[in-house]
Amino acid sequence: MSDAPAAQDLTARAAELLAEHRASIDRLDAILVYTLGERFKHTQSVGILKATHDLPPSDPSREAAQIARLEDLAIQADLDPDFAKAFLKFIIREVIQHHERHQESEA
Repeated sequence: MSDAPAAQDLTARAAELLAEHRASIDRLDAILVYTLGERFKHTQSVGILKATHDLPPSDPSREAAQIARLEDLAIQADLDPDFAKAFLKFIIREVIQHHERHQESEA
C-alpha cells in the first residue's frame, strides 16, 4: 500500500489552506490601505485647520498619548507593541510633514 495518495491529499489541503490565508491577507491589506487613506484625509483637514489658525504642526503631548494608547491596543490585539509604536511614529512623522507643508503654504 502506497502513502503517495495520502501525501498528495495533505499537500492539496495545505495548498487550499495557503490560498485561504493569502486571500484573507489580501482583504486585510485592502482594509489597511483604505483605513490609512481615510485617516490621512482627516489629518489633512487637521493640518489645514492648524495652518489657518496658526497652531503648531506638532502636538507632542497628543502624540505621546496616542503612542501609549496604541501600545495598549497592540497588547490587547496580540501584536508586538514595539512594532505598533514604530508604525504609529512613522505615520505621525508623515502627518507632521503634511502639516508643515500646510503651514508653509499659509505663510
